[in-house]
Amino acid sequence: MRLTGVLERATPRSWAWLAATLAGVTAIAVSGCTANAPASETAATRTRTASPAAARTPEPVPLGKLGTYQVGQHRITFVEPAHVSTGGYRLPPRHLVTLIRYPLASGSPAPGSAAAPGTPAKGPLPLIVFGPGFMSCTTPYSALLRAWASAGYVVAALNFPHSSCKVGAAATETDLVNQPADMSSVITQMLALSASPHGLFSGLVNPAEVAIAGHSDGGDTVAAMAANTCCLDHRVRAAAVLSGAEWPAMHGTYFTATSPSMLFVQGSADPVNWPACSVQMYQADRSQNRYYLDMLGVNHTRPYWDAGQYQSVVIRVTTAFFDRWVLAQQSAGAAMAREGNVSGIAAFYSGGTGPLKPGPCDNTPPAGSG
Repeated sequence: MRLTGVLERATPRSWAWLAATLAGVTAIAVSGCTANAPASETAATRTRTASPAAARTPEPVPLGKLGTYQVGQHRITFVEPAHVSTGGYRLPPRHLVTLIRYPLASGSPAPGSAAAPGTPAKGPLPLIVFGPGFMSCTTPYSALLRAWASAGYVVAALNFPHSSCKVGAAATETDLVNQPADMSSVITQMLALSASPHGLFSGLVNPAEVAIAGHSDGGDTVAAMAANTCCLDHRVRAAAVLSGAEWPAMHGTYFTATSPSMLFVQGSADPVNWPACSVQMYQADRSQNRYYLDMLGVNHTRPYWDAGQYQSVVIRVTTAFFDRWVLAQQSAGAAMAREGNVSGIAAFYSGGTGPLKPGPCDNTPPAGSG
């Protein structure tokens, strides 16, 4: 069930919730490119050298520590070539508007805008590709995405071509089955930019350090890329599913093949993506490297869109997760548990453990999906 499900099944209370939620979206402005995320307690063990232009004797710059870097941004429209879908039908080229946030080199001019980007830090750096929820674009997630970039990650966030906020009334969840290929295409094209001998992102991305994350329908997309035989992308080392679910219309089976390390984040009072949907995946995942962050008493968007304690926990735990399984920082494993267990705010579980009860998951796709 997604925002469409809320609209179809709305009660007066849920209409009030939805109105308040959408009003909150319009109040979120894209701030400057400097990340203001809280500092992480996770010690970084891998480093990058600052740009030679920054100082005569560059000092090692740590990766994985929130707030280490200022953040630049650059918008690119990638074109995904025409291809045959997982459902067997041919898709025309798809245009993927992608905002790339990246760590700036030390001593670089003031953080650049999307139109005038600043100089990136010296690569290669880890990559996170992010997918937003249904009828959403990437702006509401700006604080979360900037925080990851401030820790040394290149963060490429795309707007899905047929379900973003730009589409309006034409937005449809029937296209969700094609969104894993969109995210995989962004990975491919980011790696191609990095492999080019020239350009802003030349040499910036480490192809062995790739992660994915997504919220709501974007979380469903990420779950399919990590755990459904239809859409596995074996370049992915870690996947964060933020209030997502198994999407029944996907052409394949879930958790029957080896999956990367996975983190499931879920609000316990989420009326859109029911908590049982995330619990179902966490318990079905057979990997020992599986984690569940239970956001206590919170709804579908607050942990990701709204500044405050909930968002702070999500920022710290997701960053520690990527540090552990993308950057291979051993100390980040303990940091996940430390940052994820906050009285009255969040509880953190791993390895399939935890007092999480299975239940119904209403995730019925609309007619015509697939």
